[in-house]
Amino acid sequence: MEVFVARQPIFNRNQETVAYELLYRNNEINMFPSIDGDQATADVIINSYLNIGLESLSAGKPCFINFTENLLRLRVPTYFNPREIVVEILESVVPGPDVLVVCQELKELGYKIALDDFIFNEYNPYYRELMKLADYVKVDFMNTTDTERGSIEVLSPLLGFKLLAEKVETEDQYEEALAKGYHFFQGYFFSKPKIIATQDVPTYFHSYYTIIQSLEMTEPNIERISQLIEQDLSLSYKLLKLINSPAYRPRHKIHSIRQAIVLLGLVEIKRWIYILAVREQVGKKKQLDNEVITLCLTRAKMCELLAEKHNRTSIKSSYFLTGMFSLMDTILSMPIERILMDLPLNDDICNALTGSRNDLKKILELVLSIEQANWTEIELQMTELKLTKKEVMESYHHSCKWTEELLNHEVTEMA
Repeated sequence: MEVFVARQPIFNRNQETVAYELLYRNNEINMFPSIDGDQATADVIINSYLNIGLESLSAGKPCFINFTENLLRLRVPTYFNPREIVVEILESVVPGPDVLVVCQELKELGYKIALDDFIFNEYNPYYRELMKLADYVKVDFMNTTDTERGSIEVLSPLLGFKLLAEKVETEDQYEEALAKGYHFFQGYFFSKPKIIATQDVPTYFHSYYTIIQSLEMTEPNIERISQLIEQDLSLSYKLLKLINSPAYRPRHKIHSIRQAIVLLGLVEIKRWIYILAVREQVGKKKQLDNEVITLCLTRAKMCELLAEKHNRTSIKSSYFLTGMFSLMDTILSMPIERILMDLPLNDDICNALTGSRNDLKKILELVLSIEQANWTEIELQMTELKLTKKEVMESYHHSCKWTEELLNHEVTEMA
């Protein structure tokens, strides 16, 4: 059975990624009518665990995984290491004696428990008992009232669970949750977190030395140098800014980092790499949150891989750049239109980044749908692009692995 798994980061009050929720949707289960819902969900979880591996999905952080009542009764959470997962009990589970027994067993085995989309029912005593066993109570900020949230918030210090605000869509909701003492946060607002105020892209990992080595070779390999620079969001941005300055501004628009290197020249590239390397040694800039860098690189690689499968191999570098720069407005806290004025990217890339639905944008839309586990949109987009689930799944897995290896081992040789 083919399965998809998407992950959504969970942040602490310092906007640091502390965990991921592994996402799947019930409407994806409808594709398997011969399997009942609980079994299909169990297959999604188990196949994801075995085929991908939680380590590659979570980078060592715990994963929140949803469990139905039947899966709890079957003790399916015990298939996982308690250090790797948080048992997230779905809102459809009605607290009762049997559920409490299972949860108590899980706690004794070292598992942490989260209550998903929780609404407190003061007339059912088992709700309070379940909250006593919970490590986290997730409160839906989109679909709850102030009163519903308040009845849970007041019990947090009394019963000892941590508050997790989910479906946080706006800055106002985030500020409200902060003010009310929530410990953790999750939602699409954090897909574009306001992490830094500077208008410079801080370097996440140092590839300067490796690039300098490549430039010093008797016959420098432009393909290798292009690859190294593409792997560093900061260097890619600085290179494009440099070539668009009055001294170098190209006659034609740029569609790849390789083209920028050829136009600028290896001597000039080397000079600026040395300058940047020295500056970084003298005073390191504040680094971007790991999750934003991870998202940029994963989007870039997946756009490139899907372009290959969509028979766009001749311009796959444009797809790579589209994915990489799709979060630049977040990173720089500037409108994307303003940013693109300073970058010599070709019109197709610029149009895709500003909303025009060309081929680049269609691929990017599919990548964004996969991030959000929006299976209805995924099905429609795959059909439009003539891509199979197997191709999309392989691309997603490859992209996550590529990014993880890149961040864990700095600049590495990638296939």
